[in-house]
Amino acid sequence: MARITCGSCQKPVSFDEARLPFQPVTFPCPSCKAPLTVDRRTLMPSPVSAASETSFGPSPEPPPQPPPQPPIEAPEPEDDLADKALIVGVDSPALRQAVREIGYQPVFFPTVEAGRDFYLQEYPPVVILHPGQLTRPPLVDLQPITSLSAADRRRSFYILVADGLKTFDGTVAFLYDVNLVIATKDLPSFRRIWRDAEEHHQKLYTAFRAAEKAVREGA
Repeated sequence: MARITCGSCQKPVSFDEARLPFQPVTFPCPSCKAPLTVDRRTLMPSPVSAASETSFGPSPEPPPQPPPQPPIEAPEPEDDLADKALIVGVDSPALRQAVREIGYQPVFFPTVEAGRDFYLQEYPPVVILHPGQLTRPPLVDLQPITSLSAADRRRSFYILVADGLKTFDGTVAFLYDVNLVIATKDLPSFRRIWRDAEEHHQKLYTAFRAAEKAVREGA
């Protein structure tokens, strides 16, 4: 038998150290419930006799040791100076990696509404729509972010990523009102796809912005 003294209530606590594993174990004090930590490897048997055990009753059994907890994944470090790419819908490690490869910091929110609020505050250059299941247009589940005004939408490059798409399919991009569609299986080539699409986008919108500017100045 071994004995320790509770550091909170100063009551002695006796127990059978032979029942403990060879590692630290924490259990509540029988009197005040304060946590007590015992390491069998450092214990010395106490001179408690069998008679005293009979007088005071059997020693309390320590509670079973809880199973080891999985390691907590460290949060992804954020670069406040990097341009953000907003992921809307379903988060994906492969999608986050693809975003990093084109030089953007991936940002994801658990709800589409929270993503919409972030968009209207920050206007990230890239928005990636990643629905859990691709449906016919419009994407009803993502409407809080897809139904923004045209002026707000033009401030970002919208990409739809899903299974069953054909990358660079302009007709499907038009139907879903996005700038680019990418098949999920093509994510490993995201950097090349982005470079080609962004170059085409810049050529298209250079002419559009020039015409828009001419209209404003003429007015």
